[in-house]
Amino acid sequence: MSDPVIPAPQVPMIPTQGGGAFPVRRVYCIGRNFAAHAVEMGHDPDREPPFFFQKNPDNLDPSGLFPYPARSQDVHHEVELLVALKSGGTDIPIETALDHVWGYGICLDMTRRDLQGEAKKLGRPWEIGKAVERSGPVGPLHPIAQTGHLGRGEITLHVNGELRQSGDLNQMIWKVPEMISYLSQYFELAAGDVIMAGTPAGVGPVQRGDRMEARIEGLGELSVTVV
Repeated sequence: MSDPVIPAPQVPMIPTQGGGAFPVRRVYCIGRNFAAHAVEMGHDPDREPPFFFQKNPDNLDPSGLFPYPARSQDVHHEVELLVALKSGGTDIPIETALDHVWGYGICLDMTRRDLQGEAKKLGRPWEIGKAVERSGPVGPLHPIAQTGHLGRGEITLHVNGELRQSGDLNQMIWKVPEMISYLSQYFELAAGDVIMAGTPAGVGPVQRGDRMEARIEGLGELSVTVV
């Protein structure tokens, strides 16, 4: 009797502007990278060493739908810049970090806030609140040949037409080159890695039927419906 065939896992892909797709290797998320958001979450906004957690690559979802997850009564939206890497390495200098960027996109870090809060109180990792299925709605990636590097630009999120989040990329405490350089001190970065770069103030709950519209200047709009 032959051994059963083990199916090969599919590589998660993000569509790219103009056609094609970007294969995702890892997803790094930076926490509390906008001072006003740090304050609203009850933390000191002064610059401190950055910290990262990870989502699973298949949490990223370009479908435009976000299924409300189980075991939570308090799911929040967080609009973020997505940074996609075309190459990597270890101990990358800040001065050359942007050379590793393929492009940028818009994403949402949907969070089971009640479960994240419980994990914080117990001193446990955040994955139960962050790494839930399809918790990373994402729009198409734009190559830097089209956008240039994004050091500033308005970032907003509306829910059912109401403005919830508003900020500017220049308000990020840790800029994109610093994030890449810092991460590379602890992990070997590589092509296909993506970084979710943090969210401005105004995070809040959503319900089934809500329509979220995320915008970042230069990257267009991402529309997602909660189902």
